[in-house]
Amino acid sequence: MPRLGALPNVVESFQRQAASTPDRIALVAGDERLTYAALEAAVDRLAVRLAAAGAGPGTLVGICAGKSAACVTAMLAVLRTGAAYLPLDPAHPAARIELVLADSGAQLQVTAGEPVSTAVPALRLDGEAPALRLDGEAPALRLPAGAGHEKPPPAAQFPTVPQDPASPAYVIYTSGSTGRPKGVMVSHRALTNLLAGMRELVASTADDVWLSAASLTFDMSVPELYLPLVTGGRLVLIEPKAAILGKRLAALIEREGVTHMQATPSGWRVLLYAGFRNPRLTALIGGEALPAALARDLRARVSRLVNMYGPTEAAVWATSWEVPQEPETVSIGDPLPGATVHVVDDRLNQVGQGELAIGGVGVADGYLGRPALTAQRFVPDPYGEPGSRLYLTGDIVRRTDGGLEYLHRADTQVKVRGYRVELGEVEAAMEELPGVRQAVAAVSGDALVAFVVGDCPGLRTRLAAILPAYMVPTRVIRLDSLPLTPNGKIDRRVLEEMV
Repeated sequence: MPRLGALPNVVESFQRQAASTPDRIALVAGDERLTYAALEAAVDRLAVRLAAAGAGPGTLVGICAGKSAACVTAMLAVLRTGAAYLPLDPAHPAARIELVLADSGAQLQVTAGEPVSTAVPALRLDGEAPALRLDGEAPALRLPAGAGHEKPPPAAQFPTVPQDPASPAYVIYTSGSTGRPKGVMVSHRALTNLLAGMRELVASTADDVWLSAASLTFDMSVPELYLPLVTGGRLVLIEPKAAILGKRLAALIEREGVTHMQATPSGWRVLLYAGFRNPRLTALIGGEALPAALARDLRARVSRLVNMYGPTEAAVWATSWEVPQEPETVSIGDPLPGATVHVVDDRLNQVGQGELAIGGVGVADGYLGRPALTAQRFVPDPYGEPGSRLYLTGDIVRRTDGGLEYLHRADTQVKVRGYRVELGEVEAAMEELPGVRQAVAAVSGDALVAFVVGDCPGLRTRLAAILPAYMVPTRVIRLDSLPLTPNGKIDRRVLEEMV
């Protein structure tokens, strides 16, 4: 396994940067510009109040505050207390947020508005008592563009909380095959390994400006949020809904001098359609399979293009491939520092083509409250040190001279516009609706399609009330019956041919 340069955990690294470059701009969010000193002061004051509300080692804190300076402050403050955080998207249906909060067992929620769940104690970032008003407690959060060098108020004396590398840093929920989403627990050790590997891969320095465009519930957001803050660089935030406006996004990249950006293939297409070209930009692409034509087009317009691969269960990214000029084929490359990869059969024997299994420091701790599923997907690593585990990705790959080539999923888990979706969860939600007798979900291109037996007026509207927008089918096809294979199973191939 490749060795990594030393990098302390997120909290320690951020504090060191704040001490060494207090007047440097750390974070840009719209008209807000925070220095490292101002951000650290806000983090410490919020950590004091979070700890008073019960946050600490062994606790999980939900954060539902959108893509904002306040949300980044809250994430760092939760880590400062020794607790783990659970990102929640306020744009998701309330029912979905309540389900995730309940399933996670979170002991506290931090919100930017009214709490979604009354079952979990809440602290508001912008409300009345018992409010944690970031605006009032950190005036530097409201600096005009170009400012940020005013001396912040002194930080509260929050005691140092030792960070256990094995303890969870965050939990991110992904789609579940039984209709129940599952929370992936990622440790401080895995997070630190990710950031160290990414720093080495892209040579991230204090001169770099990272754009964060991903939703906070999408694990792609993790490295783009923290890597600039632990290396002394600058983090620029943009709301995901604004990131789909190509010309606006391109203008922000130019205005803020962005040097590094991650996006899915779908996200990069938005920029390319707007005529984007930036010979200074390092572009990272992942979350979906990368078509060779897109790789060629994007590579010609940026300084550097890196194809990234990895599941949430392996702390975001596990492999990378430096895309050359005019690539004929596409690879997902080789393992990042700290990771190992194996192509295995169902007995974990190494083969030329088979399921991709990921090992190393970045492997997650498993699924929150799901020991049986954890045991099924996280297995003892026969090629690693005693006690180490492999994560079985369900992705079918083959080894080539240029690294690993992604072929397809082994199950019904798919990617829709970069988001991982279990078709079974969408199907279960549809079949809960009155009038729906049977339902099957499938993917056509980057669109989700529903096949429905029965009658359910307003099906998409009803689904939008219980599922995130990316899990709502864009097209509904009504059938009298579903096609079956000779052994009585639903014939998905026939359905896919219909679209």
